[in-house]
Amino acid sequence: MSKAALVIMAAGLGSRYGGNKQLDGVGPNGECLMQYSVFDAVRAGFDKVVFIIKPEILELVRIMCGNMVEKLKTPEGKPVEVAYVYQNNDNVPSFYTVPKERTKPFGTCHAVLCARDAVQEPFCVINADDYYGVDAYQTIFRELMRLQPDEATMVGYQLRNTVTEHGTVSRGICQIKNGKLQSVEEALKLQLFPDGSIADMGSGERVEMSGDTIVSMNFWGFTPAAFDCMEVFFHEFLRTAGDNIKAECFLPHMVGEMIDRGKMTVSVLQSADRWFGMTYHEDRELVAQELKKLHGNGTYPKKLAE
Repeated sequence: MSKAALVIMAAGLGSRYGGNKQLDGVGPNGECLMQYSVFDAVRAGFDKVVFIIKPEILELVRIMCGNMVEKLKTPEGKPVEVAYVYQNNDNVPSFYTVPKERTKPFGTCHAVLCARDAVQEPFCVINADDYYGVDAYQTIFRELMRLQPDEATMVGYQLRNTVTEHGTVSRGICQIKNGKLQSVEEALKLQLFPDGSIADMGSGERVEMSGDTIVSMNFWGFTPAAFDCMEVFFHEFLRTAGDNIKAECFLPHMVGEMIDRGKMTVSVLQSADRWFGMTYHEDRELVAQELKKLHGNGTYPKKLAE
């Protein structure tokens, strides 16, 4: 039987949102977005869920998500394994000294690397505070089952479906050729304007962006062999980070670098579903309305887990 793990990055601080958005009960029954991700992944066939968290939210994650996972079964009737790992500095190599003033985690590449001991099967990686859609999990699960060790995959979304009217967002801008990712570059200040246009304001000047542009929403699929690439990239990052307490090691940067070095090829999948998430607290009401509609039209049962 096929085995695959869902790895959820939930250790971020959520500074722009103004609170712990990973555990915000935004669904009609107080569900957080992680619960929808778990539900969708399990019914697609994933039989393991790994939560990457901060130690202080362990009990909350266990109550809101872990207990729910234990009640779910895959379409084949398999129970779902649950694991919790901490994003901390225990796996920082000895050559690097973490600045005392640093409070932020080291970013998404480091987060996934922290889950290495808990993942021995093909896996996908998601953000805890994003909704990716039912179809996306089914699509990436099928792709994971055929990946070779030097291959990876990602689900891409149209830029127009990932921006918010409440502020700027950062997105991984993807260059694609023949269904394969060629490069991914982080655009840190993408803004949606009242007329529906989108521009990158990162340089201080307006750079127009097409709404059809495919972007990465940190929905990646890997084999366990990818952990070696992450470790190499993270160590290289630390050698240049120095005392910069805000420097972060991003997963899209790692993927782009490995593509450039010929160490990884990445297929790009596209989902029929709409992405939505909570970057800013003002996004919460829209997300709540969308989830209510999905329960109402039968996409989800009245309650995710009885």
